[in-house]
Amino acid sequence: MIKTKIYNYYNKPTDAERETIVGFLFEHLDQFGDAKEDIEKAVQYALRQSNSFGGFVLQALEKEETISAVVVNQTGMKGYIPENILVYIATHKDMRGKGIGKQMMLKAIEIADGNLALHVEPDNPARFLYEKIGFTNKYLEMRYIKP
Repeated sequence: MIKTKIYNYYNKPTDAERETIVGFLFEHLDQFGDAKEDIEKAVQYALRQSNSFGGFVLQALEKEETISAVVVNQTGMKGYIPENILVYIATHKDMRGKGIGKQMMLKAIEIADGNLALHVEPDNPARFLYEKIGFTNKYLEMRYIKP
C-alpha cells in the first residue's frame, strides 16, 4: 500500500527524512536532475528553511521505502507568473509505468494554492504525462548565463 507524506513549513521532515528525499531525487531524476546541493536548496526553499515564499514536498512510500517525491516552490507571484513551480518530480526506476507519477502530480496540483508551472526538457518522456494532465507549453524558455 502506498502512503503519501506532505511536508511544508508547518510539518517539516526530520533531517534524516529530508536527506532521504534529496538522495532519492538525486538518484532517480537520472539525466534530467541537478546537483545534490541544488536539490537540497529547492527542498529548503519549499520548507522555508531559507528566505523564501515556501511550498511543499510530497513523498510516496511503499513498505517504508521512498518510491516517488515531488518538490513545489511558491513563486510569490500571481497572474503573469504562476504562483507555484514544480521543481522536481521523480518516481523510482523500478516503479515507473504504474501511474505513481500521475498520482503524485495530481496530488501536487490539488495541494498547490494557485496555478502551477514546470520546466521539462523536450526529450523527457514525462512530458507526455504532463500534457495528458493538462499542462500546455505557452512559452519557449530562454536563458542568458552570465560569463
